[in-house]
Amino acid sequence: MTTTAGVDRGSAGRRIVAVRRRVVNEALDARAWAVDRTERPRRLLRPLTSVVTPTAWVLAALVVASGWGALRLGWVELRVVAAFLLVLLAICTVFVLGRHQLAARLDLTRDRVVVGERANGRLVLINQSSRRTLPMTIELPVGPTGAAFDLPSLKGSTEHEDLFAIPTSRRAVLTVGPVRTVRADPLALLRREQDLTDEQLLYVHPRTVRIEGSAAGFIRDLEGQTIRKITDSDVAFHALRGYVPGDDRRYIHWKSSARTGTLMVRQFEETRRSHLLVALSTRLDDYASDEELELAVGVAGSLGVQAIADDQQVSAATSLRRLRTPTATTFLDELSGVEYEARAPRLSEVVRRLAREVQGASVAIIVCGSVVDAAELRRARRHLPLDVRTVVVRVEDGVAPTIRRMADVSVSTVGRLDDLPTAMRKVAV
Repeated sequence: MTTTAGVDRGSAGRRIVAVRRRVVNEALDARAWAVDRTERPRRLLRPLTSVVTPTAWVLAALVVASGWGALRLGWVELRVVAAFLLVLLAICTVFVLGRHQLAARLDLTRDRVVVGERANGRLVLINQSSRRTLPMTIELPVGPTGAAFDLPSLKGSTEHEDLFAIPTSRRAVLTVGPVRTVRADPLALLRREQDLTDEQLLYVHPRTVRIEGSAAGFIRDLEGQTIRKITDSDVAFHALRGYVPGDDRRYIHWKSSARTGTLMVRQFEETRRSHLLVALSTRLDDYASDEELELAVGVAGSLGVQAIADDQQVSAATSLRRLRTPTATTFLDELSGVEYEARAPRLSEVVRRLAREVQGASVAIIVCGSVVDAAELRRARRHLPLDVRTVVVRVEDGVAPTIRRMADVSVSTVGRLDDLPTAMRKVAV
């Protein structure tokens, strides 16, 4: 690694990427607005729309159109078509009627895994009735996707067990379940589901790396870090001054007082216990790709977990919300669900808000994507107190790590998560 600035993407290239990402951001905002505005009517119609498939709706519309055409035009063919489709829909309805006496038990071996690991589980289905069940399909939703199991015919009061594994290729908070039975006709026109279990959450944590040596020492200071603020009581001696009525007599320096003939008291530099502030940008415009966001989350997680493991105070936040950090597990749970946030403000506005909300931070680490320019980083730094050590970790997928100084801010660019410990050691020098 070198301590010189790498070759940055040209300003024109950054602008093109920023505009493209901004268009995507606006489209996502419009989609979220439409989903929010149509939530109530979709909820009211869900009992019907969850059973009738789009194909069935098309056939129902053809029944109405054919019947109307038969009445207006007097065509026997249209009357036959309408009658045939109506009988077909009626027969399909028979397949989704009735209930069964199945129970299910869903067991996940672990509810927290790291990206790339498999989450194994067991699904047990029990026929609680005395009659044999018909073969059916059992579905297990896993996040936006799911798995289907073919349940054979079960005798009364018997069990059937299936083992499964959930691959994890990306950080997420996955909703596993509920396990549901599916009744459908042979043409898949109608579909009726019945839930058998509750939902369970599976946290897919981001990959993190351990930060050791001087890099860990940068975010850990057990003795407290002195700052440029003079106080009358602390542990870091600064200077002597003349006694003023009201001063604590415990801090009178008697040897100097005897030598000068006047009372002299000690002054100190204020110290503070290390308090790490991690600000993670979740503005879509700040990242050139989704891989950069994943890398940024891994960087924030590695820094926060290291500080928590060293029993230091940690405050963390995304562009719009604070993250809970009582334990490393809770912090990683929070990071598992981090995504781009709609209407996220610029990085400087995020830092301004955090400067008001988080008091006493000694080190501030800002994690952002490659599209953020130097001017925005300088604006962000202005909102932090002068006595707060500020570091910017800029992620750019695949590039060689570099470090540069920008006034009193260290800007480290990393292209792989494994480069982070080395980068932090260089920053700590």
